[in-house]
Amino acid sequence: MYGKAFFSDVELAKRLKTPLLSGVVVLHAIYLVLRTIEFNHPPITTIFEILTLLAFSIALVYLGIELRSKAKETGYFILNIAFFFQIGSTIFIQDLTEVPDVLRSNLLGLHVSSALFGYAAITISAVYGFLYLMLYHEIKMNQFGVIYKKLPSLETLERMSYSAFKIAFVFLGLSMLVGFIWLPQANVEFSYTDPKLVGTLAVWALYGLGIIAKHSGGWQGRRVMILAICGFVFSIFSLTVVNVFFSSFHGFY
Repeated sequence: MYGKAFFSDVELAKRLKTPLLSGVVVLHAIYLVLRTIEFNHPPITTIFEILTLLAFSIALVYLGIELRSKAKETGYFILNIAFFFQIGSTIFIQDLTEVPDVLRSNLLGLHVSSALFGYAAITISAVYGFLYLMLYHEIKMNQFGVIYKKLPSLETLERMSYSAFKIAFVFLGLSMLVGFIWLPQANVEFSYTDPKLVGTLAVWALYGLGIIAKHSGGWQGRRVMILAICGFVFSIFSLTVVNVFFSSFHGFY
């Protein structure tokens, strides 16, 4: 529906896309709750459970931004990401009843879920950053194609990216707070110098500095969008390179 609305201007798609997305998000939330109850553990025990939780996080964060901004033109670009994450989960997910006790903790579920919401918001903020720069380039080059005609204004894209920017800061902070409270009790090898924790803290600090720079340093426009993209790249580095090449007490994942 979002694709039809963006590329074909189908009026029915324009009217139905937001209500349908709201319904999908509600059904997905019910599915996650029922799965947690049925198997007695949060959906975080395999990469494919995490993929469905990440798809839900992206859709929910986007829906909140859309409802707040009233700008509905960008949903196709964001929801494609959630769609492919969910397809991967749907194909490969398994029903696990035997998992380590540490993975049955609801606090751990909150810790991981908050982190995923944070990284979902980081991804959305970066997508809006890319769209902003694409539109900025078209305007600068006097090329008024489909991007110019269909996307919201530069100011709206910046506002939507910054909304996701702030959501990322809040949820990454919540994830670290829960981790600081629970993980030392769950793992005797817990260390505040753990590479993954330090990487997450660095990402969170980067977004905090970005918020300060926008409000107190007068940063706006392309600066903020480039920062959103750089934050996404740094987050990917933290999630991949740090996990692969450095040891971590998060190994039970």
